[in-house]
Amino acid sequence: QVQLVESGGGLVQPGGSLRLSCAASGSIFSINSMGWYRQAPGKERELVAHITRSGITNYKDSVKGRFTMSRDNAKNTVYLQMNSLKLEDTAVYRCNAVPPRFEYWGQGTQVTVSS
Repeated sequence: QVQLVESGGGLVQPGGSLRLSCAASGSIFSINSMGWYRQAPGKERELVAHITRSGITNYKDSVKGRFTMSRDNAKNTVYLQMNSLKLEDTAVYRCNAVPPRFEYWGQGTQVTVSS
């Protein structure tokens, strides 16, 4: 059973950067596609980035050029480097498989972009 733990969130000013990490208790190698999801208050959850086992990435249009997702299968960890953060990036960020599996949802990490 895989358990996912997110970390790295925080309070940052617009234009700032954060690096999120998602550590898995079990192997994620068998999971072909891992994704970072976010949910802002009053809004639906959205997939912002995902990466295949071989490292092919795909991004939501609003984060292209600002966010970079990577994965280290040996460390069972995925990352999300977020640069040039905007107010609208404020949300709880969680990682999961793509499509998501209910049993994989963790607590997430809060990202707040505020001046």
